[in-house]
Amino acid sequence: MDRLTNTIRPYAWGSTTAIPALLGVEPTGEPQAEMWMGAHPGAPSRLDRGAGETTLSAVIAADPARELGAATVARFGPRLPFLFKILAAGAPLSLQVHPDLTQARAGYEDEERRGVPIDAGRRNYKDPHHKPELICALTPFEGLCGFRAPKEAADLLEGLDVDSLKPYVDLLRAHPEEAALREVLTAVLTADRTETARTVTEAAAAAAHLGGPYQAYAGLVHDHPGDPGVIAAMLLNHVRLQPGEAMFLGAGVPHAYIDGLGVELMANSDNVLRCGLTPKHVDVPELLKVVVFEHGEPGVLRPEDSDEEVYETPVDEFRLSRFLMAPGGAPRRLPDTTPQILLCTAGSPKAGELTLAPGQSVFVPAGETAELSGSGTVFRATVVV
Repeated sequence: MDRLTNTIRPYAWGSTTAIPALLGVEPTGEPQAEMWMGAHPGAPSRLDRGAGETTLSAVIAADPARELGAATVARFGPRLPFLFKILAAGAPLSLQVHPDLTQARAGYEDEERRGVPIDAGRRNYKDPHHKPELICALTPFEGLCGFRAPKEAADLLEGLDVDSLKPYVDLLRAHPEEAALREVLTAVLTADRTETARTVTEAAAAAAHLGGPYQAYAGLVHDHPGDPGVIAAMLLNHVRLQPGEAMFLGAGVPHAYIDGLGVELMANSDNVLRCGLTPKHVDVPELLKVVVFEHGEPGVLRPEDSDEEVYETPVDEFRLSRFLMAPGGAPRRLPDTTPQILLCTAGSPKAGELTLAPGQSVFVPAGETAELSGSGTVFRATVVV
């Protein structure tokens, strides 16, 4: 197995302290948003097998069958199909959705055919892959996920007592679920920006005064004044995860992370369509093709107690599990049929002969035996084939 050196991404929404605290290093004063583990071309992990440092993506490209296993290559192609992260939100991320696999392929092919540069700000589809994802809290974690029932959203907006929100309240009460949610989100995102900014300011002031269930939405305006995403966010469920709890985000589900430290595992894709809370491109017509306009309670995942606690999801590109290893416990031998990344988040366990500290990780190629021993917490990312 290979000890990984990983890149920390300094996105503006990142916490300045959470990742340094996990790693046991001094903060730099700059935001540290995500630490990437995997073979994503934007920031592949690095390793050294004795001939000097190279990237995990280069190692996989040189011999995909050896590193990933024949079954993984047959199922997903010669690429690691997941990206593993430590995510530290100190401010809200953009409100966004991801396409399903059919939408991603069609959108990518269309933009390629039209010659939209891959790095253009208006580009929606950077690759032909879908991007389901899973977030597992390491600290109390706050986010938004999925639509509220229209009646609940109407009650929340009505409680703010802001005149310019009343047409949205009426729409939510008057139409069937899909039509109501679609019409209100469309109206919010296409309204005059000057008028929207006034509405957002009034709504945020009312939310701050009311507190309680409104407090999460009041905080959004601090980072995104006048952004229509503040109103769009009020259509969504507010979720609080406790450490060890997780949340799966499938295609078409609007979501945003607000605050907290977590382990994130996702399909290896960059396809994001944004609804708001961002200065980046928002393509409303394309967004409306992708969003699934139905309400649903965000399912909080709590693994059953076992030697390997698995967070079950309906996708094959990734599988997340956790090992809670007490002092004096027996070693855990891991399956060797698929590639895997092991991440320590607490204690000082050993992966094979390598001792891991919090924030350290290793890559285990398919076919290589891996054994965990010692005490601590280790997350395992792999695939389902």
